[in-house]
Amino acid sequence: MPVTVLLVDDEPLVRAGLRAVLEAQPDLEVVGEAADGAAVIPLVRQLRPDVVAMDVRMPLMDGIEATRAVLRTVAAPPKILVVTTFEDDEYVYEALRAGAAGFLLKRARPAEIVHAVRLVAEGESLLFPATVRRLAARYGDGGGPARAALERARLTEREAEVLRLMARGLSNAEIAARLTVGTETVKSHVSAVLAKLGARDRTQAVIAAYESGFVQPG
Repeated sequence: MPVTVLLVDDEPLVRAGLRAVLEAQPDLEVVGEAADGAAVIPLVRQLRPDVVAMDVRMPLMDGIEATRAVLRTVAAPPKILVVTTFEDDEYVYEALRAGAAGFLLKRARPAEIVHAVRLVAEGESLLFPATVRRLAARYGDGGGPARAALERARLTEREAEVLRLMARGLSNAEIAARLTVGTETVKSHVSAVLAKLGARDRTQAVIAAYESGFVQPG
């Protein structure tokens, strides 16, 4: 089954360009488009996409609010991939904190766009880990709530080690190789980390790790 994608951007040319790039791949399918975040929830419920590629800045409802709304109100929500012009924008970090699984630069090359959609859909790697570290260092909230959440999580020593490797951007397969364990074992540890932190995906867990001070952004 192909990975299905909903495109949300107020610029028709951006949507057309993304559609052309994605539909050139046999494993990716664009199932719908919207020009504003306000239209996302009914389309997500109707089309059930795997990934929503969502512009971070739109006139009626921006990508941050739309991300919050989708994750708050839709059962089994899709992965949100924020589409942005500037990677160091505070809006990008707020969207990631709101629950977006990653971001995509509008100037990205076709191969990078395809890779980003596939990676976010799979959910087994962190997209642009170096940039997430930089954003956490610049826009993190000082760690209060995140630090308390991490203390409550009571991660085991192995789970803490897995979280540190996730924060460095390693995939499940790379973590398995580093720890000399099976990939399924790593998946179990990752699932436990997400559950204990109350994180939707590894991006949210990594942000919590940085904001709590458990992992240093530098």
